[in-house]
Amino acid sequence: MVSDAWISSSMPYLRPVEGGQGDAWGEEAAAHGRRGTQRILHAGEVPAPAVVARLLGLENGDTVVVRRRIMYLDEQPCELTDSYYPAHIAAGTGLAGTAKIRGGAVALLAELGHVGHRVREDVTARMPDAQQRELLRTGAEEPVLCLERVVLDGNERPLQADLITMPAQRQRLRYELRMG
Repeated sequence: MVSDAWISSSMPYLRPVEGGQGDAWGEEAAAHGRRGTQRILHAGEVPAPAVVARLLGLENGDTVVVRRRIMYLDEQPCELTDSYYPAHIAAGTGLAGTAKIRGGAVALLAELGHVGHRVREDVTARMPDAQQRELLRTGAEEPVLCLERVVLDGNERPLQADLITMPAQRQRLRYELRMG
């Protein structure tokens, strides 16, 4: 593992940012003396890919809203993040547009009355495809970590599904769980 690998925790991305001003990624990076930015590649309605339909409890091809982003740490791409939302929650909202969302997507979901209560994440490793290699600027033999996340409300209804791809050699995932 590279000595300057980023230690990533999911918790900052599951609660609205205090004050609702910045975004969780930028604030987390700044707290570590680094610069976190992002570029939105696409936002809008799309047919749900099979993995997203499974995570959101939809039928393959049902309409969902996606926000596709490249996350940067100190100007270097560190992850590809595709966030998907059921259309009945996100269509016609800021989630369907490319503008920055004040306070982040979690804050907007909360404003719309959708608050996450439970999250489930699965992490796997594999070799990236050519497009992922290009976007993440990885070597031909460098694997990626793939994180599938689904956020559920208090009634166990899926609100959001994230598909995140990260260069394995530049990431370390950290999970902290409270017992009892």
